[in-house]
Amino acid sequence: MSSAFRDRYINNWKVRHIVIILLSALGVWLFLESRAEWSAMHRWNRAVGDVSLLFVAAAMALGPLSRLSRRFVAILPYRRELGIYAMVLAAVHAAIILFGWVNLDLMRLFGFEYHPDLQRYVMFQHGFAMANSVGIFALLYGAVLAITSNDASMRWLGNGVWKFVQQGTYVLWWLSVAHTAYFLFVHFVDFHRRTPEPNWARWPFVVLVLAVLGLQFSASIKTWHRSRARRESSPA
Repeated sequence: MSSAFRDRYINNWKVRHIVIILLSALGVWLFLESRAEWSAMHRWNRAVGDVSLLFVAAAMALGPLSRLSRRFVAILPYRRELGIYAMVLAAVHAAIILFGWVNLDLMRLFGFEYHPDLQRYVMFQHGFAMANSVGIFALLYGAVLAITSNDASMRWLGNGVWKFVQQGTYVLWWLSVAHTAYFLFVHFVDFHRRTPEPNWARWPFVVLVLAVLGLQFSASIKTWHRSRARRESSPA
């Protein structure tokens, strides 16, 4: 990769933002088209959420890939924009749920439904409450990561604290996985309601999670072997 290419497409933060915005638009469009039979709310809800998850997965994968092959080191700067736009899309995803699914009724967001005979809210979907609580925590946690994902925050926090904060990406990733897994495998399985056709993204999601795990494991093994080789080759 030439230095001119790196300066124009990798080190230029404006270009990185444009690239990720274009990828966001393309990804959302493809996911919308893949679920043309769904209602508009659920199509947009899942399309935006799925692209957000893919961006978090890509950010998680770039680190291990750069340790496995030096060719990926050059594109590491894209982790910042991937994280930022993953959170922007997650915020849109949350807004669609608030306005389109639960109609700004926060009790419904946590699994409660109003019972007209009892004249009060009753717990209706325990899993919905847990999954959305995880999703909200992931959104808030991700917002902190996105807000501090800049050079000014690095200077203000100091390199050590900033790195500690940004390592929370691992927490964000697993919160996102848990939230997504519930809606792919659990939420729409109900004995007293008609079960819709399974979401086609179920097994691609499993492959995605296993791929990220595989990359992390492989990178850890390679790092361990390198460290062991250095220790053995160093003089006593």
